[in-house]
Amino acid sequence: MKVAVAVSDTDEKFMKEALRLARRGLGRTSPNPAVGAVIVRKGKVIARGYHHRAGAPHAEVNALAHMKNGVRPGDTLYVTLEPCNHHGRTPPCTTAILDKGIKRVVVGMQDPNPNVSGGGCKLLSEKGVEVRTGILEAQCRRLNEAYIKFVTTGRPFVMAKAALTLDGWAATSTGHSKWITGDASRRFVHTLRDRVDAVMVGIETVLADDPLLNTRLTGGKGKNPVRIILDTHLRTPRRARVLGHRDSSMTWIAVGDDVSSTKLQSYGTDKVSFLSCPKKEGKIDLGALMDTLGEKSITSVLLEGGSTVMGAMMRERLIDKFYIFKAPRLLGGGDGIPLARGSGVTSMDQSIGLTDLEIRRFGEDVLFAGYPCYTAQPTPPK
Repeated sequence: MKVAVAVSDTDEKFMKEALRLARRGLGRTSPNPAVGAVIVRKGKVIARGYHHRAGAPHAEVNALAHMKNGVRPGDTLYVTLEPCNHHGRTPPCTTAILDKGIKRVVVGMQDPNPNVSGGGCKLLSEKGVEVRTGILEAQCRRLNEAYIKFVTTGRPFVMAKAALTLDGWAATSTGHSKWITGDASRRFVHTLRDRVDAVMVGIETVLADDPLLNTRLTGGKGKNPVRIILDTHLRTPRRARVLGHRDSSMTWIAVGDDVSSTKLQSYGTDKVSFLSCPKKEGKIDLGALMDTLGEKSITSVLLEGGSTVMGAMMRERLIDKFYIFKAPRLLGGGDGIPLARGSGVTSMDQSIGLTDLEIRRFGEDVLFAGYPCYTAQPTPPK
């Protein structure tokens, strides 16, 4: 198979447009990737498409559907992800491309799914289509980082969100934390919720804050994720607001495998499901929980606390990305609640560094977003 690799200003220009379209599908296509496509003729985009939701036509098919007058020689299809060459819930995109007569395809990244990787590009090339790959590949991979983690490991991509004062506290000594950050930061968090499959908190957060864990965007347009509560001994109040939603999203309570069926059945609502999990040192085995979530096609999780869960997830090396807000507030003492509880590392060279760091301003708050660099083994618990 001969697949060309090219870097040209023209190819990058139109791949950026395909990426812009792909972002419209974020949070809607799981467990499929978010994909965008454009068709270009003589330097102009003449058709656009993106993947709207799982089970719906793919981006390439949506773009090709706009070609009412047919394809002409020289038309080029740009797509952020390698066209599929297998039958899933929809027919192969390679078939649609060949049937329409497209002779040049520019691909952002190959599909990382080990069951299909390379198959689409290979077939198109063998059928005489000029295929170019690797255009803005890093941006295409970043767009679908959750999908990549899911199809290569079977586990969800976990993003941890935290809000801290300048002196490093997530809450006061009494547990009060509303609000550390401003409105702009909180709106961004709701954007994150809109784009993930699930949001996860520990039982202490439920008991302290009684959160809704829904998405509240302007105009009520947000998608509500599955709500996951880590509750080893099932202490979630039956009147907790997170159990009383009227939307279609479920609340899943992860409990220890020794919680009795009688206690589970006492909750008696079709909006609540229980995940019976093995325990590790008296708590939910978080690694086993990640496997279970993957089996349920949860590709992305937004971890929102509290500090006990945050510390445990960090020690287990289960967080893939951090979103840490710093707000211009000072508690002025040493008795607040930290970002993470539990045994930390004993020297700075064992600390978790953040790579590919992005720093943004939201009003007076500063967001640090980056990927953890796990260079040391977790410190054994005492």
